[in-house]
Amino acid sequence: MNQAISVSTLNNQIKSLLETTFIGVYVQGEISNLTYHSSGHIYFSIKDENSTISCVMFRGNAQYLKFKLEVGMKIIISGSITAYIPRGNYQLMCTKIDPDGQGSLALAFEQLKEKLQKEGLFDLSIKKTLPKYPKNIALVTSPTGAAIEDMKKVAQNRWPLINLILIPTLVQGEGSKFDIVNSIKKADSLNYDVIIVGRGGGSIEDLWAFNEEVVARAIYEARTPIISAVGHEVDFLISDFVADVRAATPSNAMEIALPDKNEHLQYLDNLQVEFENRFKRVLYNKEQVLLNYRKYFEQHSLDKKFSFIQKEIDYLKSNFSNTLSQILRQKQNELNYLKNAYESNHPDKKIKDGYVQISKNNQVISLENVHVNEEIILESSKLKVRCNILDIKNI
Repeated sequence: MNQAISVSTLNNQIKSLLETTFIGVYVQGEISNLTYHSSGHIYFSIKDENSTISCVMFRGNAQYLKFKLEVGMKIIISGSITAYIPRGNYQLMCTKIDPDGQGSLALAFEQLKEKLQKEGLFDLSIKKTLPKYPKNIALVTSPTGAAIEDMKKVAQNRWPLINLILIPTLVQGEGSKFDIVNSIKKADSLNYDVIIVGRGGGSIEDLWAFNEEVVARAIYEARTPIISAVGHEVDFLISDFVADVRAATPSNAMEIALPDKNEHLQYLDNLQVEFENRFKRVLYNKEQVLLNYRKYFEQHSLDKKFSFIQKEIDYLKSNFSNTLSQILRQKQNELNYLKNAYESNHPDKKIKDGYVQISKNNQVISLENVHVNEEIILESSKLKVRCNILDIKNI
């Protein structure tokens, strides 16, 4: 049975899917519901005969608009799909807007884009993956432009271990498309990890070399992963669609290509802390094991056993001594009792003047059991007298 998820989780998943799938969309439509917000953002919708989609152009991109939007105007939008999680709505986030029916360059751009797309040059399935830790990067750009300096600065701050090689290239004007093609082929022959092809911003005419079919095919045929970094964030060129990765600017290309040393330093710090904590836990656990073994050993050691036996012996000795003393005291008391009884029953103590013991035939009898003419023995502790009964009278 599937586990239920929250609405927020579902909206987040939809947002992630939309923003990673519809990264570079190109949409044509008619403007409606137009609002210029005081923040500088522009909110509107575009529609055709059957559908409507909400759009937004944020101030950062809106400031580059060369014309004012009006309700009913037909336009062409470059942007990406995003979702607003609290309401569960999706919208088209615009990076560039052109009026529909623009001149020959725009038409040529669309025709070439459609042609190459049908041939499969834009397919995501053929995009090459960038290496996580590149060692060598070839830069196909102008040696005198600001782009090269920006990329070098970002590379030094982000990953100083990288080795950069510049392939000086003409990036605008007559013959620039052939020079770009030759530089791409030269860079590809070096077997470097990544190639960055690009230049700084400019007009559509300045950037047009990167919209040429020969440049697109050179990028497509290269074996080395290529990042297209042409112009500013709002600029979309044919090279962006053919390249393995599109960067908003040359500086952004270097950020995409290189890992961040600060993140890795923090990661190493976290690893060190985690290692130390685990090491301390291991030591503590081993220490507890040793202590338990020590206690067990002490409890079962010969000394412990001898000590236990000695205590039992001492207890037995003490118990024996106490028992013997009790027995001796008891026997002594018995002897004393017998002695006292003997002394108290000694004939010398019992015989008084005028009293003797009468016996006949060696048996003690009372005076009432004697008869006339019988021979009896009168006995004291000191004398024994034989007598004959002459007369008996009752008193």
